[in-house]
Amino acid sequence: MKISVVIPTLNEEESIGETLDMIPRTDDMEIVIVDGLSKDRTREIAASKGARVVEEKRKGYGRAYKTGFKEAKGDIIVTMDGDTTYPAELTLDLVKQLEEEKLDFLSCDRIKKADKGAFTGTHALGNWVLKVTMNILFGMGLNDSQTGMWVFKKSALKHLTITSDGMPMSEEIKIEVFRSKNVKAKEISVPYRIRVGDKALNTWKDGIKNEIFLFKKRFTPGSLGPGEEF
Repeated sequence: MKISVVIPTLNEEESIGETLDMIPRTDDMEIVIVDGLSKDRTREIAASKGARVVEEKRKGYGRAYKTGFKEAKGDIIVTMDGDTTYPAELTLDLVKQLEEEKLDFLSCDRIKKADKGAFTGTHALGNWVLKVTMNILFGMGLNDSQTGMWVFKKSALKHLTITSDGMPMSEEIKIEVFRSKNVKAKEISVPYRIRVGDKALNTWKDGIKNEIFLFKKRFTPGSLGPGEEF
């Protein structure tokens, strides 16, 4: 089965090369970088490492992933950030686990195995609040609602309704996956490291947006707009 590794980037020249170097390559793998018009050398470095670079003028974390999903040619998609935080070296191991356990979706919990210092106190608190809110509102039991590392069959996307173009897309895809009767999903724990480069996330601003999104999706789903077909 062909594998597509999809990575959204924005000004990641300090880390994208190292991230791509950690990914074990196979003949049936492609790496798709969805770049939000970085002002540094992110695109050039990614291309030099063999990645296919797709420019996305529209803003948003979720928007980048939606574009990446459409561009992906693989049967299995693996996602991660380009800042070295996620264990890119485990890509093939995670794909193997997905296949051996006959799963459709793996969500990679960062919390349990995170390196010391990988989360600030504020970031850890925000993650906890969002996790608890999501689990209560949607009757779920995940340990990490915000992780950006997923391994899944592209075919699973047809069962999901993804509306967010922003950071809430990360929690939305998990809500859709773990509540779907058509998608066999599991949460596992993976290592998580201190990031290389400046942090793009605005903890308070993005946290509040994510919290508001959860309540809107739970109580006024029509206000979020239609989902996107992949």
